[in-house]
Amino acid sequence: MNQTLHSPAPGPHTTERIYVSVSSVFDATGYMQPTAITWADGRTFPIESVRDCRPASALSRGDCYTVVIHGQEKHLFFERTDPLFPSRVGRWFVERSASV
Repeated sequence: MNQTLHSPAPGPHTTERIYVSVSSVFDATGYMQPTAITWADGRTFPIESVRDCRPASALSRGDCYTVVIHGQEKHLFFERTDPLFPSRVGRWFVERSASV
């Protein structure tokens, strides 16, 4: 399975979530900033900058980060977990398009 970070192809498509490991830092205000993405096969992509962070959608409990990797903007999502499990803050994923 090719897990490179590509933008979705134009046209009708569905997306699938690919959960990834993400290194991040927290500043004194509690802001979480991702610094690198690591795929399951061990490849790591440093995040050059974070351009934006906003709620992923009105219906989700998560955020969409617009990040720059290898000079290209990508979307990285943080999905908050159930508040009943306070030791698990959430998990990260990227979306991969799949043609229908």
